[in-house]
Amino acid sequence: MKILYLGNKLSKHGINKTTVETLGENLSQSGFEVVSYSSKKNSLLRILDMLLGILKHKNAAYVLIDTYSTSAFWFAFLCSQLARLLGIKYIPILHGGNLPNRLASNPKLCKLLFDNAYVNVSPSEYLKFHFEKFGIANVICIPNAITLSDYSFKERQIFTPHLIWVRAFAEIYHPKMAIDVLHLLQKKYPEATLTMVGPDKDGSLETTKNYANQFNLKVNFTGKLSKKEWTNLAQNHNIFINTTHFDNTPVSILEAIALGLPVVSTNVGGLPFLLTHQKNAFLVNDSDSSEMVHHIETIINLPNQTTEIISQAKKMVSNMDWKVVENQWLNLLR
Repeated sequence: MKILYLGNKLSKHGINKTTVETLGENLSQSGFEVVSYSSKKNSLLRILDMLLGILKHKNAAYVLIDTYSTSAFWFAFLCSQLARLLGIKYIPILHGGNLPNRLASNPKLCKLLFDNAYVNVSPSEYLKFHFEKFGIANVICIPNAITLSDYSFKERQIFTPHLIWVRAFAEIYHPKMAIDVLHLLQKKYPEATLTMVGPDKDGSLETTKNYANQFNLKVNFTGKLSKKEWTNLAQNHNIFINTTHFDNTPVSILEAIALGLPVVSTNVGGLPFLLTHQKNAFLVNDSDSSEMVHHIETIINLPNQTTEIISQAKKMVSNMDWKVVENQWLNLLR
């Protein structure tokens, strides 16, 4: 069965892999013929490449379309309408914690895109809830998946203030909050460290470096690393922090849990649908650096409680192993 998968295949340009590459590879290994677009760096050329891909592969059984809330929303809209015109079943895969705002700001276009889909796939109950509230009923939840065997779970007996942050440097992910957290944390723990892993997306990397310099903070900015590189690096850290303003179901959090790291995250978007405060993670209000520091201190001072939280998180993420999630995709596509 041929599947045409449309999304931003930009890893060769220094951007983190997105679902079109990770899920696309998994579906290929599951026996599907997967053709994917586009790796064009220029956004206009990329949308043209996707549209041409639909025309070239109009015999595909399905078109999967990674669907985001920002400028890439228009990629999804145009591709969906061409697929609809050609009579090809298309499946938007919903990404981005800000999609509910897109529903509110472009209701008519969203209805055209999502109501006419074969089905809409949400990686989280968060987006499923908001889409159904908006009146779009054809939504199913298939979580983002990782292959747990790719990660080495490390059991930690003590937790030191060695923090790791993994994300693209973009304003919506609020990397400057990580600097604020380190600045506050070092007042009590001068030995505290912070490693920030990820490529620049909108100029935020340089802004974050300059912000750290204002406080004379030494931060390890690694740039973009491969999954193997950053997961190996994570073995020397003890706490994973996530500072985003908007989010859905970030794979980096699933990966951190698979590595045995306790997670402290902002309580935004889909995260409270994924994580439960003080059960499998710690959640703080958006931009509340002091609260994040408080929970980091809890992790350090109460290792037995932290170990139990990590254990509960490990159980949760086991349901997101590709071996489990694969069956949900097979049931949908076959």
